[in-house]
Amino acid sequence: MTTAYLSRDSLARYLDRSRITGAVATPREANLRNIQGFLDGNQHQHMGVERIRDWDFDSVFELMRDRVGINDDPEYAEGQDSISAQLCVAGLDRYAELFSRAVQGRKRLLFATGHPSGLAPVYARLARVARKFGARVLRFDEALPFEDGDVRQIEDVVMVEQYGGLRHTHSPEPMQLVLDHLRDQGREAPDLVIADHGMAGYAGSRAGLSTIAMGDCNDPGIFVAEAQGQVEVVVPLDDNVPPHLYDPVVDYIISRAGLAGQERG
Repeated sequence: MTTAYLSRDSLARYLDRSRITGAVATPREANLRNIQGFLDGNQHQHMGVERIRDWDFDSVFELMRDRVGINDDPEYAEGQDSISAQLCVAGLDRYAELFSRAVQGRKRLLFATGHPSGLAPVYARLARVARKFGARVLRFDEALPFEDGDVRQIEDVVMVEQYGGLRHTHSPEPMQLVLDHLRDQGREAPDLVIADHGMAGYAGSRAGLSTIAMGDCNDPGIFVAEAQGQVEVVVPLDDNVPPHLYDPVVDYIISRAGLAGQERG
C-alpha cells in the first residue's frame, strides 16, 4: 500500500472529485433538521455533548457554515449541501499533528466508530501504523452488552454489533461502556481517543479525554463540542463513502504525521 501523499491542493481537488467534500450526498433538509434536533436534545443528535455555552439555531448554523462549509444562505432549505475541501484539509493537518504527537510519544490510543461501513477501515489503518511506531493501542477481549447487541473491537476499532452485523449509531453509550470497562479492570484511560459521532462526543465532552474526530455536515453536535473546546479537532467530511475512497486521506494523515513507511514489514 502506498504512503505517498497528495499535496494540499491536489488532495482538495481529489476530495471534491470523490464527493468526500464539495457537493456531498447529504441533503440540506437533513442538515437543517439535525441542527434543530441537536438543540432539542434529540437522542440521535446530541451525541453525548454537554452544552456549556448558549446555542440557538442561528449560532449553530453559523458554526456549521464556518467550520464545515455548508451553504451560507439561510434561506436555502432544500437540495444538495456542501462541505469545504479547504476546511477538510486544514482539519486533517491538525488531526495529523495531534495523532503524531500521541503516537511518537507512545501514548495510549483508543479507536472507535459509529460508522463502521465507512470509517472503520480508516481507523484500523491508523491503529496498525500507531502500533508499529510503538504507541499502545488499547484492546479488550469482552463483548460488552448494548441494547440488542454488543460493543466489541474488530481490528482494534470499537464498534456496535447487532443481529450479526455492524451497526451505525450516534449513541454515546458504547464509549461510556468501554471506558467503564477499562476502569473496572484497573486499566488506565486512553491518552487520545480517535473516533466520531457519540463515541467522540462522550469521550471529549463527558469523560474529558483528549479526542480527535471526523464529522459530517449533518453532525452539528460534534462540531459544537469542538467549538466548546471539548474535542480538539473535528475534520469535516462525508463520513460514509466507500472505504477505499478514504485511502488518499489516510495516506495524507500518515505522511503529515511523519509516520510514512510504518505500514510495511
